[in-house]
Amino acid sequence: MRSTADRIRQAVSFELLGIMIVTPLFAWVFNHPMGDMGVLVVLGATAATAWNYLFNLGFDHLLHWCRGDIRKTMLLRVGHALLFEATLLVLLLPIFAWWLDTSLIAVLAMELSFAVFYMIYAFVFTWGYDTLFPPQRAQGAA
Repeated sequence: MRSTADRIRQAVSFELLGIMIVTPLFAWVFNHPMGDMGVLVVLGATAATAWNYLFNLGFDHLLHWCRGDIRKTMLLRVGHALLFEATLLVLLLPIFAWWLDTSLIAVLAMELSFAVFYMIYAFVFTWGYDTLFPPQRAQGAA
């Protein structure tokens, strides 16, 4: 298991490294000034973090209200992940389009690219982090 300090180090380093990679990359790919893209990347990361908390809180309350239980099946987990991403997209799409002064379709392509990038980045980052900072075994584990 990881300690609280290690989990904080992992989360902060994930976000900072992600911002450092995605800001210049997406500024170049989508031909927008790095400052504009940087604001959006930080806004997106902050919004995703806050929305993650609120969405999961609401989702768990809804599950508990409907089923009396918050355990999730694999199908429910897939639906949960897709619904989270879709609602985040709906929340950020108009803000990004306004900030970049571009069409919703162009921003939709950008948002989908962000999602694909972060899915791959999360896999690679976590693998690298676990290699550099192996998690400690839980007490009693063999």
